[in-house]
Order: sequence, then C-alpha cells, then structure tokens
Amino acid sequence: MSKLRVGIVGLGSIAQKAYLPIISRTDEWQLIGAFSPNQSKAKIICDNYRIPLYSNIKQLAECCDAIFVHSSTSSHFEIIKQLLLMGVHVYVDKPLAETLEQAEQLIHLADKQKLALMVGFNRRFAPFYQNIKQEFKQLASLRMEKHRSDSIGPKDVRFTLLDDYLHVVDTAIWLAGGKPFLVSGSIIETDKQELFYAEHHFKLQHCWITTSMHRRAGSQQEQVTATDDKAIYQVTNMNHLRTEKATGMSEKLPSSWSSILVQRGFDGAIRHFIQSVSNNTPPAISGEQAIYAQQLIEQILRVKN
Repeated sequence: MSKLRVGIVGLGSIAQKAYLPIISRTDEWQLIGAFSPNQSKAKIICDNYRIPLYSNIKQLAECCDAIFVHSSTSSHFEIIKQLLLMGVHVYVDKPLAETLEQAEQLIHLADKQKLALMVGFNRRFAPFYQNIKQEFKQLASLRMEKHRSDSIGPKDVRFTLLDDYLHVVDTAIWLAGGKPFLVSGSIIETDKQELFYAEHHFKLQHCWITTSMHRRAGSQQEQVTATDDKAIYQVTNMNHLRTEKATGMSEKLPSSWSSILVQRGFDGAIRHFIQSVSNNTPPAISGEQAIYAQQLIEQILRVKN
C-alpha cells in the first residue's frame, strides 16, 4: 500500500511550531512539500526541513492526496474550495471559514466530492481532556477558562472570539457532549473595541457550562473544572490532572517522554486525520458538528450588538 501524500499550505507561526515538527518527521506518510505566499520566507523554512517549496497551490495539490491548510482565516474559503474541487482531502485550522455561510458551502462541497474536511480543534485530542471526558457519569457543571498574560489587541473583538475564544467554547461543549444553548454572558471591550474579558453560560440538559477568557490576566493559564455525581476533575494547562472523590484525591502528570505537542493534542489530531483519509472514514471533527462552536460565537456577537 502506497503512503499517503500530504502537503502544507501556509507556513506561519502555528505551522512552524505545531505541525511541521510532526508532519515532517515520520515515515507513516510522505510530506510532498509546501506552499506559502511569502516565497522568500517559505524557502528558508522549507530548506530547514529539507522539503520542496511549490510556487502555487495548484502545483502542490496535483501531487497530494491531502493538504493541511494553515493560511489566514480570510483565505480559507477560496483555498479549501480549490483543493476540494481538485479532489484533495483537507485539514484546516479553526475556524473553517470567515463566515458561517462560507463554512456551510465548504461542508456541502466536501460531502458532494466525498472528501474529508477536518477542522483542527486540537484540544479534543489532548490526552487529559480525553481522559476526563471518558470518566464523566452525570455531569452537573463544567467550567473552562483560557487566560492570557497580556494579549489585548490589536485585532477587534470579533477576530479574537473566532481566533481564540472559539477554542474555549468548542472544547467545553465537546467535553459536555451534545449541543448546549446560550443562556447569558458578557463581553468587556477596550476603547478600541478589543476584547478585554469574555464570560458565557450555556445549558445542556442538567449541566451548566461556563466559558471565560481574560486577555490581560498577568498569567497564561488554561483550566477545566468539571463536577459530576461522583467526582470533581480539574485539568490545568493540559498537563496536570487532579481528581477528587469520596475515596481521596489523586494527581496525574504526563509521562517524561510525552512531548508538548502530544499533551496539547496536535499529534493526536494530525494522526487522526491521516488515519481517516487512509481508511476512508469521516474525521471526528467534520460536518455540522465541526462548526457548532462557530455558530455559538456568531450568536454571542449578535447578542453583544
């Protein structure tokens, strides 16, 4: 059986930090090459990884079975549409597209072309998040916080909600399971319409879900606290799991060989996508459920306005 041929479009920060280190260092698939609009910068990166640099997307796509898209959100729609029409499976950074209308069009096109289209919500593959999700019995409350040390602006509220807060909402509702509805919330903006703080409350049957983000908390911290009828679970920064039950308290840390990219779910997300394409099975984050969190963000923005 021939190896899956993959390529990369966009060589920005996330591609360099999280994807190239994994995609370029395995013999389970073949990395064909990459394309990025800034060819001079891209050449330096490609030379470092010893991979070919393509001058346009069409040439790269003609040589690939699947492509990882890490370009700007504003470019997602046209790039993904082109790749799907060329018969290429696609993995893309969240959000799927700049608008829900565009996202829906891409989902329908992927379905029509019978191709995989996966949105890269890496936290769904973080081992400690997967661990606690499997333990939940009758979840009563779940709170997810993702705070930044000092990251106000320069983009506006809408951009930050779709670029960063989207991770918080998606992870929280995935952990809880199902499709909760928005009950209430608050957004605090700066004078320049930048996000300062966001907090929202959702309801799913008998479970309350809370999400929050502070953009200048003085500390970079991510934490999930979940309570069911048998235990309290707390995961901090995806690398510290604390469980409290009537029988006592336990703590768990990653094994010494576990990399940050494994702990944060990037490794699992990449491998899941590759396996889905290779086995001709739908990825876990595809179709309508891949954009439900984006639908909630749009609702949050409508309520805000």
